[in-house]
Amino acid sequence: QVQFVESGGGSVQAGGSLRLSCVASGITFSSNAIGWYRQAPGKQRELVASISSGGTTNYGDSVKGRFTISRDNAKKTVYLQMNRLKPEDTAVYYCNRSPPIVFAWGQGTQVTVSS
Repeated sequence: QVQFVESGGGSVQAGGSLRLSCVASGITFSSNAIGWYRQAPGKQRELVASISSGGTTNYGDSVKGRFTISRDNAKKTVYLQMNRLKPEDTAVYYCNRSPPIVFAWGQGTQVTVSS
């Protein structure tokens, strides 16, 4: 059973930072690209950042230069360092394979950025 468990969210003021973590199980972690996704109220879920099995990273235009994705294959963990947060970054953040496994979405972690 594939499972992703996210943590690290919280409430911060604009300009602040947060570091999200996601632990995976039931998947050959080191062989898969992993992505961080987010869903804001009333909006569709979107891919924020991804990292390939080889460590190549890609970012959405709205987070380039502010967010950094990384992975630790030994710990089956992917991280998202979020700096210079903006109110429009407010959302529930999820991790999943990239492309995602439909039945493996977790509970996510809430990030709230106040102005």
